[in-house]
Amino acid sequence: MGHRFAEIAFTPGVQRVQEEMGSRRGYARLHGGAAHHDRLGPHEAAFIGARDSFYMATVSETGWPYIQHRGGPKGFLRALDETTIGFADFSGNRQYVSIGNIASEDRVALFLMDYPNRARLKILGRARVVGLDDVAVLTRLAVPDYRARVERGLLIDVTAFDWNCPQHITPRYTIDEIAALTAAIGEDETGERDGAALFPWRPHRP
Repeated sequence: MGHRFAEIAFTPGVQRVQEEMGSRRGYARLHGGAAHHDRLGPHEAAFIGARDSFYMATVSETGWPYIQHRGGPKGFLRALDETTIGFADFSGNRQYVSIGNIASEDRVALFLMDYPNRARLKILGRARVVGLDDVAVLTRLAVPDYRARVERGLLIDVTAFDWNCPQHITPRYTIDEIAALTAAIGEDETGERDGAALFPWRPHRP
């Protein structure tokens, strides 16, 4: 079995290109042996729970891939156990492309980014829709303080995952992250942060 993500992603066509480009020998060692990278550990669970957004790819009935951004407060996407992640699906533009795709093809791919730390986690899995009548599951996915209408829940049975190297990831920061970084600059006599002049768009906190 070996590395589950490599087993799925490194198809014969991919392996041929790796051979041509000289990288196949290094990746070949991922195949064989006991299965791994198919169950989330504490590190993956913590990383998933710290995200405030992710990208999810589905496959349409015409074979075209479709990528959608999903966002919410930190922790809205969460690991429920070693092989299951889930999130409350908030109302958006009501196109329902991802949901429609999942109805006919449940395979999905998730990209989770941590831009400040230049880290990314890739997850392959199979998605299933949870209706609002499934109170038990929706309760586990609830985000009580977030003002958004929940239309359904989504559970993803994790098939494989992999971490990417930080190469070519440009660090980016949210307003809150920048505020935290500049908090140590100090306060002037009026109590205003010195960094406020540098970041005038920062929310004023009395």
